[in-house]
Amino acid sequence: MALLQIAEPGQSSAPHEHRIAIGIDLGTTHSLVATVLSAQAKVLHDEQGRVLLPSIVHYAENATQYGNDAKPFITSDPKNTIVSVKRFMGRSKADIKFQHPYDLVGEANEMPAFETAQGRKTPVEISAEILKQLKDRAEDSLKNPVNGAVITVPAYFDEAQRQATRDAAQLAGLNVLRLLNEPTAAAVAYGLDQDSNLSTDRNYVIYDLGGGTFDVSILRFSQGVFEVLATGGHTALGGDDLDRLIVKWAKKQLNIDTLNDTEYAHFVVAARQAKEALSDAESVELQLLDQTLTLDRATFESIIQVALDKTISVCKRVLRDAKLELTDIQNVVLVGGSTRSYAVQKAVREVFNQEPLCTINPDEVVAIGASITANQLIGNTKDGSLLLDVTPLSLGLETMGGLVERLISRNTAIPVARRQEFTTYQDGQTAMLIHVVQGERDLVEHCRSLGRFVLHGIPPMTAGQARIEVTFQVDADGLLSVSAKETTSGVSAHIDIKPSYGLSSEDTERLLLDGFKYAEEDKHLRHLQETKVEAQRELEALEQALKVDAQLLSTEQLDALNGAKTHLYSQLETTDIQAIEQAIEQLKIHSDAFAALRMNQHIDAALKGTKLDDWSNSN
Repeated sequence: MALLQIAEPGQSSAPHEHRIAIGIDLGTTHSLVATVLSAQAKVLHDEQGRVLLPSIVHYAENATQYGNDAKPFITSDPKNTIVSVKRFMGRSKADIKFQHPYDLVGEANEMPAFETAQGRKTPVEISAEILKQLKDRAEDSLKNPVNGAVITVPAYFDEAQRQATRDAAQLAGLNVLRLLNEPTAAAVAYGLDQDSNLSTDRNYVIYDLGGGTFDVSILRFSQGVFEVLATGGHTALGGDDLDRLIVKWAKKQLNIDTLNDTEYAHFVVAARQAKEALSDAESVELQLLDQTLTLDRATFESIIQVALDKTISVCKRVLRDAKLELTDIQNVVLVGGSTRSYAVQKAVREVFNQEPLCTINPDEVVAIGASITANQLIGNTKDGSLLLDVTPLSLGLETMGGLVERLISRNTAIPVARRQEFTTYQDGQTAMLIHVVQGERDLVEHCRSLGRFVLHGIPPMTAGQARIEVTFQVDADGLLSVSAKETTSGVSAHIDIKPSYGLSSEDTERLLLDGFKYAEEDKHLRHLQETKVEAQRELEALEQALKVDAQLLSTEQLDALNGAKTHLYSQLETTDIQAIEQAIEQLKIHSDAFAALRMNQHIDAALKGTKLDDWSNSN
């Protein structure tokens, strides 16, 4: 009798086969790949035994170099040597305000392309080249094709930046199992060392300072469940910015205002080497433009203090979001190559009053966590641990009066779906504009627009009768789709939110901080707009009624009603809520009397010609 093999859900169709899944840390300055072999996560190296692949691509006229091979061209051919491409992913040309040697082409509100010796190259194409190198490394090392990959992104990457990353992976020929937040990947890696049977919850701060981005997340570990309580960060703050601060200091010491592209590249390389050397040495010398500068630890700390203060400020805000105190944090996990700096470790130690956790190589911890997640998703393990990411900003849509109706609040665990019913505003309305926004403010004008679409074919009905069901769905990658459906007719419309550019770091900070800063003002503005919408509905209904039954009113009654209407219209031009509410009440005195006349007329018409016997016989 033949034996049957039964695969559990999510497992390979051939359970005895180990499917190859990899985790990729697509970093700003370095990238790497890891996998799980014999139940152990390990990073994969190239032929020379190097684990880190510099995220650099050099485009010569007849050849393309990658990683370490491209590194020498940073100074000799800076325009054609693309470094830190992650900082350009999903961002508009107008958002790129930091110094760089590249010729960017494209519209201001679109993701730019680089003009190179091989023609125009987009950030997506360049990222795909780096991912392809890591895929090839994995397949050469494992002697098997890769079946799936988990790719990490900063927790603060928005929909556009995440979509650009997914597009790059698909262009590289990778089957994307999931996009995973970098701090969450670190939590997965350190989860290997945690006792899942602990009776008390444990809270961790994941402090992730990479080459180009900063993320901080607070995660709760409880009986095998990793839950992100809150997250925050900067999409343009990292080791590159520390290097730029050193360059700025060096220019001031040498009394130099501007540098050409080649000189600037030399300064950046020297700054990076000095920063790394100061982790072991008390001082270091920089050779710049035939001059020597000495940089000691105290000076280095003062130079980069402005950047460190920004990271600590984000940490404190995220703690408030999670409703936790410093004493509630069991450990601080350091992630990212920039946390190797003694100055960064010192700042974290002083703020949290504890020694940060750094037992796993901070350069490798994200890739290790990604590989563990990939191994689970591909079906190679029955590990029952659960992972819950969160949305970094609130998502909602525009309602009457330019107000925002939030459907998914900030720090909601994903994947998530939210559904809410809306209705029409005008009689006979056959279409509705769905305007999707992101942010923490109450007015659309203060939030970021993500996309618009129109639901056509709504059956004409009296205002307020139609039922429009709007669904927001955020998948495990943090990508948003929105659909709308009229429930009686079944007509529907749908949009996948794929904006052409992402949030700048300034916009990200503004959306969050403004939500706190203007909370009271927003409360007043929402009340004002809601009052105006109520007044406009009252006026609209009254106008419709007057078209039909104005003859029921005497001249004096009509003049009084029109006077109250005119007064309310004039008050709508003001911001005095009390005056508008009083004008509504005055109008209602006259409109209620008008409504009573209309009701009496319709009752009289209904009963006209009816005899008392008719009522008796009906019983």
